Amino acid sequence: MSDHKHQQMGLDACQHQNGLGSQNVCKKREDYLEWPEYFMAVAFLSAQRSKDPSSQVGACIVNSENKIVGIGYNGMPNGCSDDALPWSRTAADKLDTKYPYGIKEVIFMSDKYHDNPEMKAARRMFDLTGIVYKKFIPKRNRIVIDFDSINGGRSGQVPL
Repeated sequence: MSDHKHQQMGLDACQHQNGLGSQNVCKKREDYLEWPEYFMAVAFLSAQRSKDPSSQVGACIVNSENKIVGIGYNGMPNGCSDDALPWSRTAADKLDTKYPYGIKEVIFMSDKYHDNPEMKAARRMFDLTGIVYKKFIPKRNRIVIDFDSINGGRSGQVPL
């Protein structure tokens, strides 16, 4: 469907909403995603790329203007084969990792490893550098991505 047809459908919806032929009153949707839900949904979607059999973690890095400046998920770094290193949860030296720099705030969904030494070390580092961290409390507990909705619910049909 062309952009013009999408715009016309939106205009028709506003005109039908009015119904009296007077000045067109069309209001914004009220069920749109707020910024925190949007960014957390992007992080959850990114986590689906992880090949780690025990933990799938996604991240969405946002600047002060609500612009996404980075997304990622747990896995091997670029240029490193997925099969080059083991996928186990433990290693000989757990501190042999790199930490991200330039982060000002971390919003997390799960804190199930709160008492692990690595999490205590991360919170200590965050506190020393002034990085704010807080638990995400969703306003809704489910976000559905419906690929059919773009075609008006006509699954499998190619848009004109």
